[in-house]
Amino acid sequence: MAGLEDLPVEVSPRYEGERIRSGDMYVELAGPKSFGAELFKVMDHDEVRDGNVEVIGPDIDDMEEGERYPFGIFVKAAGEELEEDVEGVLERRIHEFCNYVEGFMHLNQRDQIWCRVAKKAVEKGFKLEHLGIALRELFKEEFGNVIDAIEVVLMTDEDKVKEFVEYAREVYAKRDERAKELSEEDVDEFYVCLMCQSFAPTHVCVITPDRTSLCGSITWHDAKAAYKIDPEGPIFPIEKGECLDPEAGEYEGVNEAVKEHSGGAVERVFLHSCLEYPHTSCGCFQAVAFYIPEVDGIGIVDREYTGDTPLGIPFSTLAGEASGGEQQPGFVGVSYGYMESDKFLQYDGGWERIVWMPKELKERVKHAIPDELYDKIATEEDATTVDELKEFLEEVEHPVVERWEEEEEVEEEEEKVEEEAAPAEAPTLEVGELPLVPGGGLNVKIVLKNAKIYAEKVIIKRVDKEGGEK
Repeated sequence: MAGLEDLPVEVSPRYEGERIRSGDMYVELAGPKSFGAELFKVMDHDEVRDGNVEVIGPDIDDMEEGERYPFGIFVKAAGEELEEDVEGVLERRIHEFCNYVEGFMHLNQRDQIWCRVAKKAVEKGFKLEHLGIALRELFKEEFGNVIDAIEVVLMTDEDKVKEFVEYAREVYAKRDERAKELSEEDVDEFYVCLMCQSFAPTHVCVITPDRTSLCGSITWHDAKAAYKIDPEGPIFPIEKGECLDPEAGEYEGVNEAVKEHSGGAVERVFLHSCLEYPHTSCGCFQAVAFYIPEVDGIGIVDREYTGDTPLGIPFSTLAGEASGGEQQPGFVGVSYGYMESDKFLQYDGGWERIVWMPKELKERVKHAIPDELYDKIATEEDATTVDELKEFLEEVEHPVVERWEEEEEVEEEEEKVEEEAAPAEAPTLEVGELPLVPGGGLNVKIVLKNAKIYAEKVIIKRVDKEGGEK
């Protein structure tokens, strides 16, 4: 049986984070212009052909350079100590282990995977079979204490991949449903995942019962099980500490953990806000929530949508703003699971602040959107520009329209107060020439309070060292 030493390419953590650009790519697997999925499933021993690696469909040497193909990764495992609770976590390790393989790039998760094979790897003789061997050996090496038998099946046959994607989605749904049993108030510990720091060094993913990982693949239950089988791994518990703001989801323990594991780059996090101290994002998130200042509302777009948002830019551009492990007020990566949480962006107004979503995404999370708001959230069929969006929101009487009216009333009241406080006749300040410091350095500080300046002309001149004009 072939091992890692027999492969034509190297397998090492040093290749994690390797990016394969289109010019260096031989083929693309799954991704936004095709389809695919990955799944780790715990099974009975008699359902797993231990050590087997199988490729169903064309392998790399049967593919045309520059083309795209559907792709499925199915890892089956059995073990006396292996429980279904760890499926989501071990499934996430597929991402990590694939990126150990020289010349192979794996992005995202679940049914949104996006993979590329480099030309240099193909020149060395790399095939998908070798990827399967690498996955088999890495899982055995890392989790041999709980995995007794393992099998890896890779699929590129279109019909097989379609069938596999549907099956995988059913499994994902069952896992996600279980995650809704608890809330943040029910537990003393949250979990942190640092798996994506190879791509985003300051990103610290905080997992709570109300907030799944940004990639959508790890719930609080998954994280708990992951720490149990791999206490030295990238997922570990943290004390949530005192709740500083229940609406924002700010916790003393979270702030301390994020500061420590981001190297001090991030000191404060609101778990349930897009606008203030938002959670950092890596790049594996399933969707991006983004602020639209012209309507004082929040839009959401997922990576499945390829068109432009009302801001005139697509998901890829917004993802660039949100990713990298930096806090970007007005942008935050989210998972589908988090959108179904009762605490979803509650500090910003929750669903009452959401004004735009792609039609397919809106339908996907329909069960999470309050009935009275569903028809008031615009899609690409209702608005493709900010002006169209504003018109739509006014027409359907979206809750944000009330915010506009309240803000206008506040502004009018402030103007009224200012006028009443102003003197009957505002003083006029006449300015001739501003005094300048000899030598050309402007060193003037003017402070005006409650004053209005009327000037027909202001002339600013620079003087030389002798005091003459220049």
